[in-house]
Amino acid sequence: METVTSPLAGLRLRRIVPSLAAAGALAAGVLTAAPAQAAPADDIRINEVVTTGSVNDSIELYNKGTATVDVSGWVLKDDSSSSNYTIASGTTLAPGGFRAFDVSGSFGLGSSDKARLYLPGGSTLVDSYTWSSHSAPSWSRCADGTGAFKSAAVTLGSANACGGSGGSPTTPVAWPGSSTVANADGSNVFGSDLSGLALEGSGVLWGAQNSGKLWRLVPNGSGGWKPDTANGWTSGKTLRFTNGSGAPDAEGVALTSAGAAGGVFVSSERDGSGSSRLSVLRYDVSGSSSSLTATKEWNLTASLPSVGANAGLEAITWVPDSALTAAGFKDAATGAAYDPAGYGAHTGGVFFVGLEGNGTVYGFVLQDSGTFTKVATVSSGMSGVMELEWEPQANRLWVVCDDTCSGQHRTFAVNASGALAVTATYNRPTGMSNLNNEGFAVAGAAECVGGSKPVYWSDDSNTSGHAIRKGSITC
Repeated sequence: METVTSPLAGLRLRRIVPSLAAAGALAAGVLTAAPAQAAPADDIRINEVVTTGSVNDSIELYNKGTATVDVSGWVLKDDSSSSNYTIASGTTLAPGGFRAFDVSGSFGLGSSDKARLYLPGGSTLVDSYTWSSHSAPSWSRCADGTGAFKSAAVTLGSANACGGSGGSPTTPVAWPGSSTVANADGSNVFGSDLSGLALEGSGVLWGAQNSGKLWRLVPNGSGGWKPDTANGWTSGKTLRFTNGSGAPDAEGVALTSAGAAGGVFVSSERDGSGSSRLSVLRYDVSGSSSSLTATKEWNLTASLPSVGANAGLEAITWVPDSALTAAGFKDAATGAAYDPAGYGAHTGGVFFVGLEGNGTVYGFVLQDSGTFTKVATVSSGMSGVMELEWEPQANRLWVVCDDTCSGQHRTFAVNASGALAVTATYNRPTGMSNLNNEGFAVAGAAECVGGSKPVYWSDDSNTSGHAIRKGSITC
């Protein structure tokens, strides 16, 4: 027998070199060699590479094995040996786990380049991938961890958008974070009907309540949220239409890049218990009055399909123009690449709204003049849309269904054709019951700790006296 040394973690493999006399016996199946055991390091694969766009210079790793692997001190490189990105201490990858690393601070990934992964010290190669043109928008391994690389949607931190033999993105997979979920509010603070959520940095969580109320929430010191007691927010603020009357059935809430200073946007499906009135309303929240009158209304009713009065605009989120143009988003109104300049003064982005009654997402440019243009129609593939959330860190749109769909979440990204296409479908965390969740908010990159960050859900039914719950996802 001859013994050779593997480049992976110093693992020693046994190679059987038969004598001439044994060759016949080997061919006859009499002599067999025991399969070598794979080193844990060999379970870590380069799984996705993004070289251009709004999340450029990122490399994702995936653990295809059955044991958690500590990748502290491992080194990522491009085609130059002088380029080094060292993974932070304390970084691990659980079995089936994904983790993306932004290497732009250490080196750039070019149009003809390599991504290479080394053990600590940077001399023992674990895995590599070479390409000859920029990602469009992502080079993704299909199937995850084992297959060949192909062009696909950006899915950093989650399962690749392989489709076909690589696995359908509409097939539900496990929640991409902790299975544990905890209450994140006091007992019976809000009661029922708390719906849409929107985070503003790490210090404010906005909540829309169906009774025509907007809440400004602040940290409670225990990882959760409580009503702000300043400036008249203690019991939330009553919402009115632009004429100062009515009771908007507030379902969703969103902010632009300007934050609350640029207005808080609420999606409403009707006036009180009346007929459909599918509107987006903008509110100036800077005052101390106990009620808020909308400064602008975009009534989208005539531009959307007819649905039940209580099955209208359930969700809203805002996506910046820069993210859409970088990804090659195609404008359904013009049939060409989306050109923000063609719409004059607007909010610097596109508002996406979800229609509960048909499970469809629509994109609108809401112009400052009060006019609007529909630029996208996207089928969620689910029976209802209860919440939408744009996650800038991963350039993906979350589409959330409630207990009607057993709490499934889907992510969408702009594909090579310029359309928003599903990239993954997730089951709810196993530690959360099948709740009537109508709100979902994802923390920003600044809150990533140990590779994960908080997410929050609002339960319209206030189950067991709690309306807000906290979980996590991988960054």
